[in-house]
Amino acid sequence: MADSDASASPIDPALRALRLQIDAIDQELLALLNRRAALAQEVGGLKKREGSVVFRPEREAQVIDGMKAANRGPLQSNSVAPIWREIMSACRALETPTRVAYLGPAGTFSELAALGYFGSSIVRVPCASIDEVFRSTTAGAADFGVVPVENSTEGVVARSLDLLLTTPLFLIGETSLFVRHNLLRLGNGLAGIKAVCAHPQALAQCHGWLSYHLPDVERRPVASNAEGARLASLDPKLAGVASERAASEYGLHVVAPAIQDDPHNRTRFVIATHPDRHPQPKASGHDCTSLVVSVTNRPGAVHDMLVPLKEHGVSMTRFESRPARSADQWEYYFYIDLQGHPDQPDVSAALAQLRAVCAFFKLLGTYPLDTH
Repeated sequence: MADSDASASPIDPALRALRLQIDAIDQELLALLNRRAALAQEVGGLKKREGSVVFRPEREAQVIDGMKAANRGPLQSNSVAPIWREIMSACRALETPTRVAYLGPAGTFSELAALGYFGSSIVRVPCASIDEVFRSTTAGAADFGVVPVENSTEGVVARSLDLLLTTPLFLIGETSLFVRHNLLRLGNGLAGIKAVCAHPQALAQCHGWLSYHLPDVERRPVASNAEGARLASLDPKLAGVASERAASEYGLHVVAPAIQDDPHNRTRFVIATHPDRHPQPKASGHDCTSLVVSVTNRPGAVHDMLVPLKEHGVSMTRFESRPARSADQWEYYFYIDLQGHPDQPDVSAALAQLRAVCAFFKLLGTYPLDTH
């Protein structure tokens, strides 16, 4: 025992002093966080008496913006948002549990997006499909649903857009996620793989790598990337394309990391809820307004639809078309994102004029832009 003690390296006095200072600051931080939590409980009590909602995305966006603006380092500003989201998530959970639906099972990018937006102090409601996310949120089994709407490589997620059109849910938030696809399997090599299981979007985003390295291997679409990882954990001849979190969840090797064709591959997610359970967020100062419209099939109709935006100086940040699936095969719905909030006079005037020239008009939601 004495030999063991003698061989142990002594701790540098300067290092010991710094550790003691850090320990003291940690205790101060804990005390301050509990003070904040106690105030959050008081706020929760006031909200209950008033009948107002617990989660206010515009308020949380303003808090994070304020903290980033006040940050003087050395903590990097891009580290501020996730830290404060976790703090607010833990405090929010003291008021009421927040139930969030997303495409499951555990380990999907949708789960990561939900945790990144709401923080980890939520009640997770994993769903088998995007349709089930909408059903759960519409029925009240979840307070919010998180669904992907577009990818920087493959474009829009058509099913999400179609469901936003046909369900009563509306949008109160957005978040984007860097998507890093990895080839996962029980073995630690490419030999013997008979099929690669993943969501169709992930298979498409990794088309180039799969065609070069596994040209004769079947590509098997499944409901989610995490489901592909789960199947791979049951059969050594299968591989999945999923996140590192999924690899840990299902005990798989990362055989090949970052196999997506676009190294900057990102997916944008939106947060949907039912209007009976949550009001439209107020203006935060940096907002997006999403809508879907259609116009009659006549010359110049699309041009006339865009004129109100130009006249009132409202910037359009996204414009996507989807077939209307009506008797007229040339009819389309147009999904539009605008910069700004309906409470702003220019945006309000543009929306009113736009509504007047459209055969169909639905406001999908207005919400703070993603805060990083």
